[in-house]
Amino acid sequence: MNEPLKKHDGSFLPDIRQSSTQHSITSSLKQNICVEMLQEGFHRSYSELFFLLLSDQSRRSADFSLAVQLQTPLDQHQDKLETIRRHLSSAEQAERSGYWLEVCKQRMFLGRFFSAPEDRWLSLHFYHSCADIKQGSRLTVEARACLAEIYLQQGKLEQAKQQAELCINQAEFSGWMDSDGQPLRLRALRALSTIYTGLAAASLDAADYDEGLKLLHQSCSIATESEDKHSEAGASYQLGLGYQRAGDHTAAKQFFNRSMQMCGTLQDTEGLGKCYKAMAKSLHSEGNDAEAIRFLEKLVDICVMMPRQLVEAFLSLGHVYFTQGQYERASEFFLKSYELSCDLDDVALLQEAQVWVGSARAHSTVREYLADDVDRDRRSSGTE
Repeated sequence: MNEPLKKHDGSFLPDIRQSSTQHSITSSLKQNICVEMLQEGFHRSYSELFFLLLSDQSRRSADFSLAVQLQTPLDQHQDKLETIRRHLSSAEQAERSGYWLEVCKQRMFLGRFFSAPEDRWLSLHFYHSCADIKQGSRLTVEARACLAEIYLQQGKLEQAKQQAELCINQAEFSGWMDSDGQPLRLRALRALSTIYTGLAAASLDAADYDEGLKLLHQSCSIATESEDKHSEAGASYQLGLGYQRAGDHTAAKQFFNRSMQMCGTLQDTEGLGKCYKAMAKSLHSEGNDAEAIRFLEKLVDICVMMPRQLVEAFLSLGHVYFTQGQYERASEFFLKSYELSCDLDDVALLQEAQVWVGSARAHSTVREYLADDVDRDRRSSGTE
């Protein structure tokens, strides 16, 4: 008998010799479902479900975060338990008959079914159980792609990298498509490009610019190989940001320009706006404020329907004029950003705009006072 079955508390299950109608009145939901699986002879499926129930208990005991504690325990979710029972039993039946493709289909279904953020641990379990089937198929490779994407969402970059690379290797010469008709290899390459960008961020945060830029170049190369222009434009933009952080604005502008061209072709307004803002920052750092302002004005033009980006564009324009000592002009843009941010649900952005409005006005007032003071001194000296 399976190990989980040996260790369970005797009170967990009612007597399986009773009919389901006899024990359904007094037994819990999980007991009824587990007994049904045992009565139908699906002992391995029962063991796996029992393992998942124990895992949920352990997970909730170890994580006291509000998000986890507010979740309804798995053993109280009838729909989830019934879905697991049905598809695990079908997978076990298919495995007995040697229909491995059907086994994969059932486990992939469960991986997709548990797509909500609070169910990712279940999704990972079922995708892994599909990917690890030795009788490989297109679905086992697709499960690897799904695992890479989930680990990437969770910020577990090394696990994501491992799964993406396995997917690429297994799909190398197969020409396999995923369930949505995308080439599996290209899908995994897109994920891998983003993973390298994430790995680079850690190096850049540690001021290890050589390693960070090396990883970003790898990300760009992989994005190009993925044949996805959106991915390639994003990777070029990130590489530009990397050079910007390293202080190499010439190289940064080269990659911003490259990304800009691709975003223009793709009609990607959001991506184009990011490039304009980043380009303006590098130009401002080089002292070329006229060009920086030109790019920020272009940013304002395309952000009319994007309030948050428009707030950031006005803030950036205000910063440029502020550093030039044009406090009244800066105050105008900071005030615009403040007025727009009042309608956004972003307290931090609102406070930032508010602080800059106050700072610009204070500098402007001090300048006016000093100018008046100097003027009075001159008039006083002339009178004497």
